[in-house]
Amino acid sequence: MTYTQAAVLGVVVALVVDLFVWRTRLITRRVWWVSYAIVMFFQLLTNGFLTGRRIVQYDPDAILGDGGPQLFGDGRIVYAPVEDLLFGFALVLFAVSTWVRLGRRSGGRARPEPAQEPRPRPGGRR
Repeated sequence: MTYTQAAVLGVVVALVVDLFVWRTRLITRRVWWVSYAIVMFFQLLTNGFLTGRRIVQYDPDAILGDGGPQLFGDGRIVYAPVEDLLFGFALVLFAVSTWVRLGRRSGGRARPEPAQEPRPRPGGRR
């Protein structure tokens, strides 16, 4: 399986989990896309640095394009192979939809609230 095939499979699995398994339907919400745009900006910044400076290199037979760093084109966006963007999307969608689902399951609370001590009444008496 190539990196491209694995990335596409990852996106399909994340979409199925979001829409049909957990039924969180995050991808149908505007807040998801605004939040993901912020994540993608930092993903492109980091990935662009690593691949643009050739700190990370890819086998040209495993990705779209020839494997050489380019700012745009040849299967890349800001030096990042489109496969990295697909994997990033799948990872973030799967993680956030799972988080939302677990939050719903626990009644919206990630952990039980600590016991609260009674507040003192005005005048110093309890």
